[in-house]
Amino acid sequence: MSKAFISQVIQDSVGCTGVAANRAAGDLITAIIKEMKKSGGFTLPSFGTFSVRKTKARKAVNPRTGEPVKVKAGRTVRFKASPNLKKAV
Repeated sequence: MSKAFISQVIQDSVGCTGVAANRAAGDLITAIIKEMKKSGGFTLPSFGTFSVRKTKARKAVNPRTGEPVKVKAGRTVRFKASPNLKKAV
């Protein structure tokens, strides 16, 4: 799914211009990102839950050279599908 796809669905559903639908899609994505930064997660009922998780610093291996590489601690996004989504797919 891309921003263009979301924009097209909004445009078809609401009957607005492509520019307005693109702006709405961008605003939706921005609002989701802000909510995830603020609360650490975001839930779309009947779809699933996005959550932000912290990752620990670790050692990894470069697959090309085989040399060890240090990976810094950071944050990543996880998704858990709702039972309704699992049943539909």
